[in-house]
Amino acid sequence: MIADGKGPIARLGSELASKGLLCSIDTDGKKTARKVSGRDLDLVFIAIDGKHDSLEMINLAQSIKQESHLPVIALLSKEALDRLDSGLIFDDFVVEPWDAAEIVLRAKRILKKTENAAKQELIECGDLTIDVAKYEVYVNNRPIELTFKEYELLRFLANNRGRVFTREALLNEVWGYDYYGGDRTVDVHITRLRGKIEDSTHTFIETVRNIGYKFKETA
Repeated sequence: MIADGKGPIARLGSELASKGLLCSIDTDGKKTARKVSGRDLDLVFIAIDGKHDSLEMINLAQSIKQESHLPVIALLSKEALDRLDSGLIFDDFVVEPWDAAEIVLRAKRILKKTENAAKQELIECGDLTIDVAKYEVYVNNRPIELTFKEYELLRFLANNRGRVFTREALLNEVWGYDYYGGDRTVDVHITRLRGKIEDSTHTFIETVRNIGYKFKETA
């Protein structure tokens, strides 16, 4: 929680803590963006009262969003609300008089939305995790080095668990319709993938005889 002074904010922080939302208060806005990036936080509150340098706090919020990608809720005075325009980058805002129960509900709504967005960027199949946002693959939290086509093939199969694909279908989906190589390419990439992500305790890709391949529904 970032504010120019600790008076009302300290009381609000105590009320939020009593409702299960633990907050720390920082009054040094100039150093906060750097601190935030190095701490394990879920959400940032920024108090803007309209009496101090509102522009500095707005710029701080923008810096946090860009560098740390954390959701930001603005705690506004009525005076500050009158001075703000509609193009701001806050995820939400609450106007004085602040109600702790309302703030907790708004915070939980944003955190749930953030959590859902993060899940959409992860494909989890047993011990296999594909981080779509980072193009990274892990088995038992161990990073796996894949070529781009190996990664694309794995991601496509994992996104369609249980479905059987012919080699021709995989060529079209992963390599594209303008690819002129034979379907032997698929076999080679499947073999390499299995060598990298499978072992005696992990089987993810199954061969469907005389048809093609599928990713196990329960890996």
